[in-house]
Amino acid sequence: MTDDKPREQTPNPGSELAAGLAKPAQRALANAGYTRLEQLAKVHAADVLQLHGMGPKALRQLRQGLKSRGLSFADE
Repeated sequence: MTDDKPREQTPNPGSELAAGLAKPAQRALANAGYTRLEQLAKVHAADVLQLHGMGPKALRQLRQGLKSRGLSFADE
């Protein structure tokens, strides 16, 4: 039996990106291939901010998450 409901692409349930982020930001990161917070330490904050669905609040939350792990965006 198949489920006829469309499935929304979201980060891996165990992903560190999902905690506290709004759904549009989660989708933006997932669609860009980012599934783990550590991956964002290799990219510039400005590049992440340009993703459709990302905003200043989400970027602040990601910075905080990176900082809590002793990481930062590549340009910071």
